[in-house]
Amino acid sequence: RIGGRRAGQTESVVTRQVRAAFQSLAAAAAGRAVIAYEPVWAIGTGEHASPEEANRVIRLIRDTVADMLGSETAAAVRILYGGSVKPDNIGPFMAQPEIDGALVGGASLDAKAFADIIQQAEVNAA
Repeated sequence: RIGGRRAGQTESVVTRQVRAAFQSLAAAAAGRAVIAYEPVWAIGTGEHASPEEANRVIRLIRDTVADMLGSETAAAVRILYGGSVKPDNIGPFMAQPEIDGALVGGASLDAKAFADIIQQAEVNAA
């Protein structure tokens, strides 16, 4: 919900969603998972979380998986950030230690913008 951010519910909502998604998975299968975190309030708005906020929530996702299935499995899960990723903002996201990659939406429809995102991601990867 969009109101979840304003009400400070991000942590409880994300934790609940991760637990529901991983509750019936074995560690081996879970370790091959790729999760895309995109704040609901960022979808289609052109807004994005700060890189630090995204990193904090992605750390929460990884910690939740670790609580359920162990730290080795949590380390194997790839967690991407999606939320209005563009050539001019991808660098600081990729420099965050918990962010494994990006889920590129509308910018992927422009070949030059997408190529620029890839280049910036490679240069700035943590």
